Amino acid sequence: MNNYFDFKGQVALVTGCSGGLGVQMAKALASQGCNIVPIARRMEKLEEVAAELRASYGVEALPIKCDITSTEQVEAAVKQALAHFGRIDVVINNAGTGAVAPAEDISDAQFESEMQIDLFGTFRVARAAAKYAMIPAGYGRVINIASMYGLVGNKVAPASPYHAAKGGVVNLTRALAAEWGRHGITVNTICPGYFYTPLTKETLDSEFFQNYAHSVIPMERYGNEGELDSAVLFLASPASTYVTGVALPVDGGYTCV
Repeated sequence: MNNYFDFKGQVALVTGCSGGLGVQMAKALASQGCNIVPIARRMEKLEEVAAELRASYGVEALPIKCDITSTEQVEAAVKQALAHFGRIDVVINNAGTGAVAPAEDISDAQFESEMQIDLFGTFRVARAAAKYAMIPAGYGRVINIASMYGLVGNKVAPASPYHAAKGGVVNLTRALAAEWGRHGITVNTICPGYFYTPLTKETLDSEFFQNYAHSVIPMERYGNEGELDSAVLFLASPASTYVTGVALPVDGGYTCV
């Protein structure tokens, strides 16, 4: 019987892995035997995540402090991971931020910050991993975490820089998929809907937003912990060899209506 999701011996580098969805996706991969390189800016949080991954799943975990707005730090992190493991098979570009304000009130600094983290940061990590690890190996899985807001606008929480950056991630994914396919690298993006994270909890817990979500999401609820796992495992696995350039919404149907 084939085990399509056997990641034993593989290495996944996960950005934004100090909490929230990044940790959930790292656990999903670790549960299938994948070694993890958790990356974020807060080393104390990364150490906690790494310790939990080791204890719960028996995998290796190498936490690396890294600000993805710095090319130097990103390249150093990728080279450190390579020096330790000798390979990087999977990249999960999860790190992100979000400025919520009416478009007419968004400052240049807010817009620039969004682009530097969500869009350029995603590119920096993918570029370094491809250049130093995946192209030489002739194999790789890059999964960019965009958002359903990278596919549509919204009327309830104005966030034009976030929409612009995540829309950029969706088409960056297609561009990288087109360029790197000949190297055995697939590049796909997941577009999550409303999931609880430390950044979203306050908004999602409000009565107004719960009523709104109930009316606009066909499944009439938020995403639950673990409901991104199967999408991540599929796109990260060797079984998804012929799937590339795809934007996969995991949003309870939000973008279908």
